[in-house]
Amino acid sequence: MELQFTGLDWGIFALYLAVLAASGWYFSQSRSQDSRDYFLARNSMPMWMVAISTLATTQSAATFLGGPDLGYRGDLTYLFTNVGAVIAAIVVARYLIPRFYANRVTTVYELLQTRFGEQAKHRAGGIYLLGRVFASGARLYMAAIAVSMILFNDIAAHHVVTAVILLSAAGLLQTLIGGVRSVIQSDVLQCGVYVSAAIAVVAVLLWQIPAELGQIAAALASPSDGSASKLTLIDTGWDLSDPFNLWATLTGFVLLNIAAFGLDQDVTQRILTCKTPRDGARAVLYSVVMVVPVMAVFMGIGLLLHIFYQSPELMAGASVSEPSGGDVTVFMHYVLHEMPAGLRGLVTIGVIAAALSTLNSSLNSMASVLTEDLYRHWLSQRNVQKPAAHFVRAGRWGMAIVAGTLGGMAILCFYWQQMSDLPLITFALSVMVFAYSGLLGVFFTALFTGRGNASSVGWALAVGFVVTLLQQPWMITLLTGTDEPLVIAFPWQLCLGTLASFAVCNLGRPAPELAEENAAINNQTPANG
Repeated sequence: MELQFTGLDWGIFALYLAVLAASGWYFSQSRSQDSRDYFLARNSMPMWMVAISTLATTQSAATFLGGPDLGYRGDLTYLFTNVGAVIAAIVVARYLIPRFYANRVTTVYELLQTRFGEQAKHRAGGIYLLGRVFASGARLYMAAIAVSMILFNDIAAHHVVTAVILLSAAGLLQTLIGGVRSVIQSDVLQCGVYVSAAIAVVAVLLWQIPAELGQIAAALASPSDGSASKLTLIDTGWDLSDPFNLWATLTGFVLLNIAAFGLDQDVTQRILTCKTPRDGARAVLYSVVMVVPVMAVFMGIGLLLHIFYQSPELMAGASVSEPSGGDVTVFMHYVLHEMPAGLRGLVTIGVIAAALSTLNSSLNSMASVLTEDLYRHWLSQRNVQKPAAHFVRAGRWGMAIVAGTLGGMAILCFYWQQMSDLPLITFALSVMVFAYSGLLGVFFTALFTGRGNASSVGWALAVGFVVTLLQQPWMITLLTGTDEPLVIAFPWQLCLGTLASFAVCNLGRPAPELAEENAAINNQTPANG
């Protein structure tokens, strides 16, 4: 079947592009005077807006496409992993956010400067940039695949590249002038768009499936192929290859979300724009609470698609096409072949909105680390003084560099994901582990011990990355020659990488000149969020 956008589809698409252009122009009206204004909005953003922006940042095209894919392939155990996010949000609100505000940091890695010295900040910022290129590039790739299929009806290389360029340019234009203030404001808009699109898809599927909700629930609880219930919420198994069981939730997912909310500049930058540490803590907690219903909607699409394609007895003889591997996900197959005319445009803008909400955040946060942690230090070493406005311009140039880098990584991820054969959302989460392992080990050393120095921080960050790399199935195959390597799910990879990084970081003795500062930090009682 050839994909044809109807006039209504194109009308919806054109309306969204017009709103995108208008909002970009409107949000850019507030010009930043210095880098703190450009990257932190001078701590002036409302808590509710930051909470929605944090939600939009942690969601992405991986959620829009991968959530339905998980619901179709499996059950609801991924939804339960949000318990780990709640635990992590409480830890971040109690131990990290008060210290970030007390030290008036622009990037979270400035906290390491007080604890371990300036070199530690630069090394942590560098590993963050590397990990964020991996993670954000993967998300951009997923969005580009969807946009290519919707607009061009294929995933030919030149069409995927075109989609990457279009998305990168849209994100860059929307955030370049106004900085993080425009990022947060546009995140609220994008979040509303993609959640509305997902709810519309659920409504259409319920209309297309000629069965009562009770019949649908019964079919999901007892699939016709004899497999386990698709409504299972908690998996108590001990399978190391399963990333979504109870034990992975209480260990790896807690670590993953501590890193995401407290150590990843991409998310933490939003929190630091709040007026007070209390508002920042509340924004984190509220965003976690909002994730649950949003994720339930996306996974619900997958469950309904399972009924649509795998339960002919409930479809009353309706003719539906068979999903194929060439469609990337079953959701994309549904959009391309079964979505009623007039709604493809809505799904298209939903994918773009989900992609831009994450891309905008990455552009600004990565530019902040490039400018504040690396470029400013490079100038200070050469005793070069620059006016405040210079660093705003440097931040914009940094965004342009980041946009190009992420585009290149998105193309690389096209081949990487096919080689790994992981579901989209699992792939998106697993690439974060490369950076998070080392950062968690270093920050835990800084927060809870008196050990470590700039040298051991560098080694710890490297060890976290290498230990994660060595746990990849293709690496195990390369090293051992076995065709069936041990598969270790990414939450356990993160646990092992963090443990190794923490152990290495603690091997370093604190520098004598920082001994008093270290003692003061460790004796500080965190304020309640």
